[in-house]
Amino acid sequence: MAKESMKAREVKRVKLVAKYAEKRAALKKAGDYDALQALPKNASPVRLHNRCKMTGRPKGYIRQFGVSRIQFREMASNGLIPGVKKASW
Repeated sequence: MAKESMKAREVKRVKLVAKYAEKRAALKKAGDYDALQALPKNASPVRLHNRCKMTGRPKGYIRQFGVSRIQFREMASNGLIPGVKKASW
């Protein structure tokens, strides 16, 4: 499990990116790079990092399902993900 502070920090970044998205796009289109520099660092979408929705794990993230590889494997084994089953041959 990730620290709660790390999860909260990531949520805060997502909100900040959404808040400044339009302003950021307008400044980029106008080519005003000085004004872009004045925006908060965390308003840049590059600074976002995908995390597991259940545990907050930052590595081994599967985009299609929004969880880490470990949670995905557990959920698939328990039949909690529709259309996914363990391969056996």
